[in-house]
Amino acid sequence: MRIVLQRVKSASVSVSGKRIADIGIGYVLMLGVAAGDTQEDIDILTKKVVALRLFENESDKFDKDLAEVDGEILVVSQFTLFADCSKGRRPFFGEAEETGQAEALYEEFISKLKEVYSSDKVKSGKFAAKMLVEINNDGPVTIILDSR
Repeated sequence: MRIVLQRVKSASVSVSGKRIADIGIGYVLMLGVAAGDTQEDIDILTKKVVALRLFENESDKFDKDLAEVDGEILVVSQFTLFADCSKGRRPFFGEAEETGQAEALYEEFISKLKEVYSSDKVKSGKFAAKMLVEINNDGPVTIILDSR
């Protein structure tokens, strides 16, 4: 499982021109599910996301976590995080989990985040949909997290 985490001032996701979720200050998580990912990968990454201290204190040092700034989370499925571009000009997605299992793990990841953080502060895009994601990256701060 792989996450590209961006600290944001605000973000939203739209499908077919309709906004389906938006957040204020917090994190956008682009979540890719790899073949063979399990509940253990979900547990590792949900704990890590919630515990990270990526918000500045009064001395401009990364010292505050998401809860300390009353932040929100927007999760967006992103199978392209497992693109292999080492050969040719077209990416190969062989490391990505098959759609049915990937969707189940994506939904479980969101449920687990709601459980360990806050059910009303975790929002999501639509799995396998073509989405417009608008991100106001703060910093910019972008972190890559892998469960393995």
